[in-house]
Amino acid sequence: MSSQIRLIIADDHPLYRSSVERVVRLSPELSVVGLASDGREALDMVHELRPDIAVVDLNMPELDGIALLDALVQEGSETKVVILTGHLESEQVYRAVELGAAAVVSKLVEPDSLVGTLLDVASGRVVLGMEVQSLLAGEVRARRRDDRPVLTDREREVLTQIADGQSVAEIAASIHLSPSTVKSHLESLYRKLEVSDRAAAVATAMRKGLLR
Repeated sequence: MSSQIRLIIADDHPLYRSSVERVVRLSPELSVVGLASDGREALDMVHELRPDIAVVDLNMPELDGIALLDALVQEGSETKVVILTGHLESEQVYRAVELGAAAVVSKLVEPDSLVGTLLDVASGRVVLGMEVQSLLAGEVRARRRDDRPVLTDREREVLTQIADGQSVAEIAASIHLSPSTVKSHLESLYRKLEVSDRAAAVATAMRKGLLR
C-alpha cells in the first residue's frame, strides 16, 4: 500500500457523494482517486484503479452494493468494500457481512467516525458498529428459528416475477435494474433455495411458503 490510502466513492446521489468526498479529503492519510454514480461504473473503476478501499452505497443503479461486493469477492479482488446505507436492515447487513464487507456504515455517521472507520479498514480491521452488531444478532436468531431462506426485498421481487413467467429482460425493465443485476439476484436466489433453475426455484419457494 502506498503512503496514502486510495479510495473510490460510489453513490448515485451527487450531493451525498460530494459530501463523503469532502469528509474523506479532511484526512491527509486518505486519497480519493475516483467517483462513480452507479455500481457498474464502480466495478470498472476498481478494475482500472485498484483502490485500497471502495466506499459504496447499498442501493445503486446497474449493480447495487451487495451485487458489487459479490462480484469483487468472486474475482478475488484485494479492494476492501465499505457499504454505506441510509436504512440499516438486518437481511442486507447479514448478507454484506457474509460476503466479506469490511464495514457496514449508516449514512448518518459522524464525519470523524467515518474517517476512523476507513483508517481501521485500511489497517485490516472489520468494523461493525453497535447498531450493526445488534441487527446481525437478531438476524442470526431469526435464521435459527426458521429454516426458510431469508430473501432480500429484491430477491422477493425477482422470485415473484419469475413465478409469473417473466424473462430477465422483462424483470429488469419492470424494476429498473440492468439485466446483469437481475441475473445476480437470480443466482443468489438459486443459492439460497438450493436449486439450479426457475421451475425448481418456484416450486421450492411455494413449498417453503415464500410464494402465495
